[in-house]
Amino acid sequence: MLRTNLLLAVVLVLCALSVVTARHHARRAFIGLQAEQDRARNLDIEWGRLQLEQSTWAMHTHIEQVARQHLQMAVPEPKQIRMLNLLSGTNAKESGQ
Repeated sequence: MLRTNLLLAVVLVLCALSVVTARHHARRAFIGLQAEQDRARNLDIEWGRLQLEQSTWAMHTHIEQVARQHLQMAVPEPKQIRMLNLLSGTNAKESGQ
């Protein structure tokens, strides 16, 4: 009887230790999950900011401003614009004439 009680006590202690170990691993996994969810949330926020920045840089007014200020470009006069017929490769119409 003493031997059975001792054996049951050892089994009980081992089961308790396995429960504690399993809970510890579950908590660590949950903490890791929360950290990855935070990281995903931050990446989504950064993605939104980058899309907004890209749309700002691609705006026609911004491109025109950069072309004027940094590249010293200007819109040509209407008489300087020539229309080309891309199918035949010849001048189709010269504006201003």
